[in-house]
Amino acid sequence: MKRSWKLLSTLCIVMLLMSSLAACGGSNSKSEGSGGDANSTAQTNSGDTDKAKDSADIPTLVWWTIGGTVPDNFDKAIAAMNEYTAEKIGVKIDIKVASWGDWDTKINTIVNTGEPFDIMFTNNTKYNQQVSMGAFADITDLVQSESPELYKLIPEKVWDGTKIEGKIYSVPTYKDSSVTQYWVFDNKFVQKYGIDLNNIKTLQDLDKPLHDMKAGEGKNFYPLPLTQSDGFNGFMNSYDDLTLGLAPIGVKFDDPSRKVVSTLEQSDVMENLKLLHQWYKDGIINPDAPTKGEPDKGRAFFSAQAFPGAEANWQITEGVEKYDMVQTFGPLFTTSTIQGSLNAISANSKYKNEALKYLELVNTDPKLRNMLAFGELGVDYDNVNGEKVIERKTDTWPLAAYTQGTFFDLAVTKGAPEDQWEQVRKLNEEASSSSILGFALDISNLSTEVANTKAVWDKYRYELMTGASDPEVMVPKIVAEMKAAGMEAIMKAAQEQIEAYFK
Repeated sequence: MKRSWKLLSTLCIVMLLMSSLAACGGSNSKSEGSGGDANSTAQTNSGDTDKAKDSADIPTLVWWTIGGTVPDNFDKAIAAMNEYTAEKIGVKIDIKVASWGDWDTKINTIVNTGEPFDIMFTNNTKYNQQVSMGAFADITDLVQSESPELYKLIPEKVWDGTKIEGKIYSVPTYKDSSVTQYWVFDNKFVQKYGIDLNNIKTLQDLDKPLHDMKAGEGKNFYPLPLTQSDGFNGFMNSYDDLTLGLAPIGVKFDDPSRKVVSTLEQSDVMENLKLLHQWYKDGIINPDAPTKGEPDKGRAFFSAQAFPGAEANWQITEGVEKYDMVQTFGPLFTTSTIQGSLNAISANSKYKNEALKYLELVNTDPKLRNMLAFGELGVDYDNVNGEKVIERKTDTWPLAAYTQGTFFDLAVTKGAPEDQWEQVRKLNEEASSSSILGFALDISNLSTEVANTKAVWDKYRYELMTGASDPEVMVPKIVAEMKAAGMEAIMKAAQEQIEAYFK
């Protein structure tokens, strides 16, 4: 009896120990011997861990771009894109939007302070200087090895247009890469004031219709609404800015001698600046233009670089029933027009390969391209013909399609010609070339002069290019300050480099 009691006690202890061990292992077994259930639970937990690990392994790239006010459904739309791209290429995106009015300052701050990012929208006004500061990665070889479809898609001429000292530092958005300038009128005013669109080719030709609209619509109506960041879009089209992003220095696009000039002092530019100033005094231009960051909707007239059918989108975003477009300049290829929309990868990014793969997908995948350009499917737009034609349902999506990727995998907006992008290809094919096409000024030994001269220009350009200041007073002052800042050294170096390049 004593031995039986001892044996029973030992068995109880063993069972208690087994039970404790099972509990520590996370078992939720229904009976002491349900080892099968314990294994099942362990496998489930392992699967959850693997999923969490997989999710953690998907990098999220920070992409800084320019755009409008972010709508309420922005995060939801980005989440839909991320679900799609995580599955396709194992990459997600966190899009940061600098407003049109704040972009200059915000991007300068990010580059100057070394704030982390992976991709950044840039253009000819900043790109050269940002490269000289070491902000962007050299992707000359990487773009071919990591994103061969992207490299193949974009013509060699366009890649060449992005090069600085023979190296590629950005992915160009292959679209209307030659500049074609249009003036855009609300058809309501064209009909009301009998505006003859066929006879409006120069700035002087705009004087009568703009004054007629002002006289007819009243004191608080501004036929030519401008904002500080844009001024009169395309105002300096006739001068190639050498990729310097500094409008006061350039070469006349059709000058066979390729002479570098101070553009503000040229007679054609001065006459147009004087007219702009007169319009400002006459109330044709809004009085807050030098400080206004965002344009109001429903503009009666504006100037824009564009292409056939672009009015279909503007009619939606501006809330205007019908716009009429008048082609006034181009198409023209310059190195700067190619650099008008670029996406560069940070020199400090940990995810350079992933960033290139993402940009490759943007440029080759119509579904992602449309989501970036138009927003949330079913809310901001609907597919009409697969990924080829869409109908826009809202005007609140803030991202500008021209900043993102090629137009040649982008849907056409319902109402625009279905061959719209083929017409854009045709513009590129027919474009004439600047006398210095292919040339990009090397500013590696001019960084101080360029920075100081740009600082002077930035101090005055908003008022000058919106007509608020008298050019006969301000231009001599601006030029004198720019010369003191190093303008003449830049012009001298530019002339020498051009002569060496085209020898």
